[in-house]
This record gives sequence, C-alpha cells and structure tokens, in this order.
Amino acid sequence: EAQLEESGGGSVQAGGSLRLTCAGAEVISRAYYMAWFRQTPGKEREGVAAIRGFSGTVYADSVKGRFTIAKDRAKKTLYLQMSSLKAEDTAMYYCAAADRQTFTPLVWSQYNDWGQGTQVTVSS
Repeated sequence: EAQLEESGGGSVQAGGSLRLTCAGAEVISRAYYMAWFRQTPGKEREGVAAIRGFSGTVYADSVKGRFTIAKDRAKKTLYLQMSSLKAEDTAMYYCAAADRQTFTPLVWSQYNDWGQGTQVTVSS
C-alpha cells in the first residue's frame, strides 16, 4: 500500500502552470531526500527534482528555471510547482522518498517509497 499520494495533475496548454502535491506525513517526516520523477510509456523513470531537508535542491537540466520543488514543514507535504510547461513535460509524475543519504538524488533506484502517480498532459 502506497504511503505517498500525489495530486494536482491534469491537462494544460503549453506555457501554462500546474502544482503537484504529495501527501504522506509519516514517510515525508523521516525521509532524507524527497523527489519527483516522471515517466512516459517505454522510457525509464526520469528524475525531475529532489530536495534534502527543506532547502537543498537539485533539478534536471530539462526543468531548471521552470520547476520548483518545495516541502512544507508544518503540513509535511511535498510540492512541485511547474511553469512554462512544454509538450515534452507530458508524463506520469511520481513522488518518492529516500530514507538514507545519496549522492545521486535524481536516480530512481535510490528511493524506497513511491506514490502511485498523477498524470500531467501538456498540449501544444
């Protein structure tokens, strides 16, 4: 049973914005790293953004300057603010938690807890 749950996905036109939310207080509270990944059919899961604690962030080159990952301390919630969306951002988006240090925070195998995903579709 997934202990992380994503929401906020949907359909948007290119240039638009969406904010994804990941809930799961227990998992998020004990996570060393939290991250967002995305996947399209036939492709490997791709790391989008990761956060260590509440301020150490890392982004994939493809989303730098457009996406922002953040964690709410009080709500124990993870967010991904996505702006200037492009058709190539279309994918299933997953949040993930790692309970240990990693030097490759955008690699999916470093994470041990996953949500079930939320679909983002960007039309051009």
